Amino acid sequence: MPRQDMIGKVWLDKVDKKEVFYSSTRDSGNRATASQAILKGLAEDGGLYVPDHIPALEKSVRELADSSYQEVAYEVMRLFLTDFTEDELRSCIQKAYDEKFDTREIVPIREAEGAYYLELFHGATIAFKDMALSILPHLMITSARKNHVENEIVILTATSGDTGKAALAGFADVEGTKIIVFYPKNGVSPIQEKQMVTQKGGNTFVVGIHGNFDDAQSGVKAIFGDQELAAQMAEAGLQFSSANSINIGRLVPQVVYYVYACAQLLKRGVIREGEKINVVVPTGNFGNILAAFYAKNMGAPIGRLICASNENKVLYDFFETGRYDRNREFKLTSSPSMDILVSSNLERLIYRIAGDDAAKNAELMAALSAGGSYEITAQMKAQLADFYGNYADENETAARIREMYEHTGYVLDTHTAVASAVYQKYVKDTQDQAVTVIASTASPFKFTRYVMNAIDGSYDAMSDLELVDELSKIGKVAVPRAIEEIRTAPVLHDNVCDKTQMKAIVKRFLGIGA
Repeated sequence: MPRQDMIGKVWLDKVDKKEVFYSSTRDSGNRATASQAILKGLAEDGGLYVPDHIPALEKSVRELADSSYQEVAYEVMRLFLTDFTEDELRSCIQKAYDEKFDTREIVPIREAEGAYYLELFHGATIAFKDMALSILPHLMITSARKNHVENEIVILTATSGDTGKAALAGFADVEGTKIIVFYPKNGVSPIQEKQMVTQKGGNTFVVGIHGNFDDAQSGVKAIFGDQELAAQMAEAGLQFSSANSINIGRLVPQVVYYVYACAQLLKRGVIREGEKINVVVPTGNFGNILAAFYAKNMGAPIGRLICASNENKVLYDFFETGRYDRNREFKLTSSPSMDILVSSNLERLIYRIAGDDAAKNAELMAALSAGGSYEITAQMKAQLADFYGNYADENETAARIREMYEHTGYVLDTHTAVASAVYQKYVKDTQDQAVTVIASTASPFKFTRYVMNAIDGSYDAMSDLELVDELSKIGKVAVPRAIEEIRTAPVLHDNVCDKTQMKAIVKRFLGIGA
């Protein structure tokens, strides 16, 4: 007779693998339903919630080939979010993937120089974070209802540039929520900053910190783990949750577009049934490429997972050596969303290659926290064979933008250019000619100065918004609505603090404590 565990009022039969439950990467006894994991964001022990198994796709890629993005989203997400009803999940999907996207297909795929660019930037804030953050508020509110939560939910998040605006746009004026976003004051592009500080909504709060993204992320994690603050929050009828990619409600929607890409390429005749594609992802916090890994493990025909880094190449070094070491110079680059030395979502992969051993993972994460590094075993490293890591420096990134524009007229943003440059290195290193999808994670309009200088170098006298019009002209693409909206928008958030003051400013905004 199968052993059963009690999770609230839900009985889990361990033989029934259709139900997916979530446990902490640092304590396998810390378990939750999907909706509970979404609400919590981060486990109480500091770990990340992971599914107890990766469910297999129940429809083949051939069956999904004629499906809309919304239909693919349902077929993927229902397998992970098993405590959501069909009506609940379909409602969340329809509210998320609607006219806020400027293309009917939601995720267009553009062929250029032999690779297929998966354009993930057609949402409200013109970055790939929209793909998950358009649906997360709906998943979270539904989760709160399912779990009879009466507290107001406070979304607390750190951003390296794109998550912040996408989260702000998703949660602005959503009843029963507040949102606080921290970003590195001098570590995002002017357009990214303008998008955040002009955000409307009575429940929104944006703060620039004197520090880098890792400082912001560490500060947010510390606040999540502060039990005294949690008690004060509860007394005030508040509770924290996260919109960062550490939230499983962010990760699951990202799996969708990799399955969708495989189905669309099959529909177009680019690949044959059963033929595998490679995927290249510009990577900072590791969530986006982890989603591709999950898609592969669901049965999507994905071969190699190519992890592209910028000059903050901590992940490249990890895949080369098996040693993760954040003890290095932090570099501000033209691809700020990748300026990260602590890739939080890598912990989910470490947990998996450790054999779902929470104790081993916790030991490695403690070493990272204490000394800034850890080293995996040879047995664990052998399980990373599907991954390839490389990086592109600033000169290579600029050169790739210029070459692509000169050869095809297609304009890449800086992050996608890093991925494209790394893909060239991969082909040179391996001679692998498999069909390849490159995750195009942001619109070039978010990084106009970097992009325009890479193409020509003679635009220094123009303002950032003048460069927007010039980019539209030479790229023959319309200025996105997200950019038009901030041209004359007033600054509504001018808060700046030291990284040591983050907790105090949160308490001030929420009106709790001394």
